[in-house]
Amino acid sequence: MNWHDIALVIAGIIGIGVALVHGILIQRGIVRPLVKPDSQFANDKIIKRIIPGLIQFSTFNWILGGIALIASIWFERDIRLVTGLLVGSSYLYGTLLNFWGTRGRHPAWLLYAVALVLIAFGVTSSSS
Repeated sequence: MNWHDIALVIAGIIGIGVALVHGILIQRGIVRPLVKPDSQFANDKIIKRIIPGLIQFSTFNWILGGIALIASIWFERDIRLVTGLLVGSSYLYGTLLNFWGTRGRHPAWLLYAVALVLIAFGVTSSSS
């Protein structure tokens, strides 16, 4: 395992960690209030079923991205690059949206920015 592999693994761990915390906070703060019996959607069963999945989609995507980054260390450089581009675009979106939406007061944007730097380093060169 070289430094590029380590960078990808750390980026994946950061992504998974932030996604898990994000998922818990989103579930508690947004999903539960929207699907509780006295919410505005109390009588709309379709909306109550689909809201949690839609709101948690980024959590699911970021976790899978982290797993893909970690798994990419066993593949060739081209596969690492494609993985880095796909996962990096997802993490970049999370970075920008968190920074803009919270005016920089939420640590997720900084953690995903670190993960992006690690991804960029991890895919630049390796001995795969």
